[in-house]
Amino acid sequence: MQYLITAPQELSASLRLPASKSISNRALVLHALAGGSPRPENLSDCDDTRVMIHALDKRPPLIDIKAAGTAMRFLTAYLSVTPGRHAITGTERMKQRPIRLLVDALRTLGASIAYLEAEGFPPLRIDGGQLQGGGVELEGSVSSQYISALLMIGPVLPQGLRLRLTGNIVSRPYIELTLWLMRDFGARADWTSEREIAVQPGGYHRSEPFRVESDWSAASYWYEMALLAAGRTGTIELQGLLPHSCQGDSRGAGLFARLGVRTDYAQEGVRLSYHAADALPAGQRLEADLVDMPDLAQTFVVACCLSGRPFRFGGLQSLKIKETDRLTALTTELRKLGYVLHCEDDRVLSWDGTRCPGLPQPVVHTYEDHRMAMAFAPACLVLPGIRVAEPQVVSKSYPHFWQDLREAGFSVTEE
Repeated sequence: MQYLITAPQELSASLRLPASKSISNRALVLHALAGGSPRPENLSDCDDTRVMIHALDKRPPLIDIKAAGTAMRFLTAYLSVTPGRHAITGTERMKQRPIRLLVDALRTLGASIAYLEAEGFPPLRIDGGQLQGGGVELEGSVSSQYISALLMIGPVLPQGLRLRLTGNIVSRPYIELTLWLMRDFGARADWTSEREIAVQPGGYHRSEPFRVESDWSAASYWYEMALLAAGRTGTIELQGLLPHSCQGDSRGAGLFARLGVRTDYAQEGVRLSYHAADALPAGQRLEADLVDMPDLAQTFVVACCLSGRPFRFGGLQSLKIKETDRLTALTTELRKLGYVLHCEDDRVLSWDGTRCPGLPQPVVHTYEDHRMAMAFAPACLVLPGIRVAEPQVVSKSYPHFWQDLREAGFSVTEE
């Protein structure tokens, strides 16, 4: 299946974004570890959160988390401190995504985890029970989800957790988000130095329901549309976003401001508008380190190419182990549209303005990656006739994305 997407003459929208997947999945684990606190409210209605709810509520012997990388990492740690034997598996792509660093760290704490197929990769068999805790060291340059998974179980360990991070620490805002949520659920956890985090024993305690805010990652695609529509932008209102959010991807608003997209905060959320005078001078390269917001890489890469803005984005080393190898996927699919990207050391993507002949009727492949579909859909504002293959992948994080596009005036036709 594929969708043909046609842009409206003028772009206007007023919509409520989905709840944050990152916050929802963390809050669900913390709720489960708290043992009886009220269920979090306004949870994300996406694939990743649904598999988390099923796993935590039903506790089946075999847990299939499908393509949910967050669920794989968080549940591996959670099941290690939960009595009982469980196996956890996922899609074929999930079986190619490494988990050895997390498993090794949990084994250091005493966890009983076995690989059921390839060494270092899911599926896993986990015999859960009481872990004592203590000190553990973890490479910080691969995935912040490993770090968050360990941190969240720290308060239920009798000795707590002392976590030392080595190497370049990626996605630090996601670690800060985890710590903020842990403290909101009553835990005591904080940095003791630039590379060490101490989590005190004592468990979680929360008497009031926790409410999940809207998703800044989802907002990024509407920022991209505001940019690519340029003078054709009416009012774009995104409800449920907070001005002082702990979500790392809220920083994307500042980077879009350098491209001319202005953010005005209102009581119900934000209003977006495009102002050419606010943008960097024409032809000036946009440079940014995206190590703290890697999930916005696809949005910014596509937005810059389609708006004719040269760029150089670093800090992208975690993209190769996402839902797909996003560095290769971006390079391949943008070439179909006539843009030649350069990749350096599997951590930097750049575009110097080099073009090549694009395909007359390009079909963007999504590689089972929700962010490929949503980042490329706005390209129809510049290149009419864009088609997106396997569009249903958006259900992973933003199930009503296509419906929201239609309500904003886009034509979305199945072919």
